[in-house]
This record gives sequence, structure tokens and C-alpha cells, in this order.
Amino acid sequence: MTISIHCRLTVTVTDPDAVTALAVRRLGTADIDWPAEADDLPTAAAELRADLLNSLAGLAEPDRMLAGIPGVTTGGGRVWAEREDE
Repeated sequence: MTISIHCRLTVTVTDPDAVTALAVRRLGTADIDWPAEADDLPTAAAELRADLLNSLAGLAEPDRMLAGIPGVTTGGGRVWAEREDE
């Protein structure tokens, strides 16, 4: 049986620089074939530094939500972030 779980999580970011810095660090250690990508690592890192929403969404790990539950595997997760206050 395949089940879709929908979740909305509201977060407050008090240190945007810390979020983007962590996203850039994780990007640097990710298993990415950079020659096959349109961007290079410095360009992608600069884009993350300038985009808090994508940085935060990239740090979310939906597979960990159900980790350790017997008989359950996850895959095909999709995460995005939206700004609620302007």
C-alpha cells in the first residue's frame, strides 16, 4: 500500500546566516557530479547564500520523519518553503 503524508510545518528563523551557511556546507559534502550539472559548486553555493527559503527546504529531511518504523520505507519526498509574512 502506498500512502501520501502531507505535512505543513511553520518555523521561525532567527539566524538566517546560520541556516544558509549550513545549507552551503551540506552542499559541499553532497554526492553531486558537478561536471554533469549546469552550475558549479561556487555558483550553487552563492545561490543558496542568497536564498533562505531554498536553503531551509534543502535542509529538511522528510525520510527521517518515519525512520525506524518497522515495515515502512520512504521515497519520492518533495519539500519546499514558502514565506508567510511579508
